[in-house]
Amino acid sequence: MTETADPAPSAPSTIPEILLALQAVDTTADQLGHRREHSPLHDDLASASSAMRSWEQRRAALRSRIDELGASIDEAERRGADLLAHRQRLEQQMKTVIAPREAEALMHEMDTLTERTDELDGHELEALEEQAALDDQLSAHLLGEESLRTRLGQADAALANEVSDIDNQLAGLSVDREELRAQVPAALLATYDRKRAAFGVAVARLVGKQCQGCHLELSAAEIDTVKDEAADTGVTDCPDCGRLLIV
Repeated sequence: MTETADPAPSAPSTIPEILLALQAVDTTADQLGHRREHSPLHDDLASASSAMRSWEQRRAALRSRIDELGASIDEAERRGADLLAHRQRLEQQMKTVIAPREAEALMHEMDTLTERTDELDGHELEALEEQAALDDQLSAHLLGEESLRTRLGQADAALANEVSDIDNQLAGLSVDREELRAQVPAALLATYDRKRAAFGVAVARLVGKQCQGCHLELSAAEIDTVKDEAADTGVTDCPDCGRLLIV
């Protein structure tokens, strides 16, 4: 037995049906637009981006400090070489000195050079130790780069895919919307646009005695009035909320 496909829903043909269909399209578009702007994936991407920026800042700080220490070590070695050359000159000079007072002055100067050299060596050793520790920290820090970049790439791709999907849906709705709007009389369409700007949902059905827009029940007299007003077009205004009421 051959299965038959379900028949496609018929296109709205009356003004009330067209208005309800137009409202449905606009409501769906609003929901999609809200989802596009407020998707949790925005938060995921922001979190991943923040983590990546923090990681890069830490990497830059470590490298900057390592470079500073390297420059300090180079300067200490240069100054140490100058002090050594100076001491060697003094030692050569000591070999030719005869006067005790001159020899004493040279010895005092060499002692001062020794103190300065020891102090310089101490600073250089501290810098070397700090540099080695920071090198280890940098190596450990760099190990986290791949996972952070993967997380960032995945978050960016997920958001881009969702936005693309929403944009495609919105494009389709835009076509449907224009087709529906073209079927609504200009004056009624202007009223629809005005009420939609005011209420968001511009069109509501009358179900029993209740307007589905404001959910208030109409009195018996109001029911008679709206039925009379909607006799020709099937559309009037809700006496309570002012929305277009499909009777």
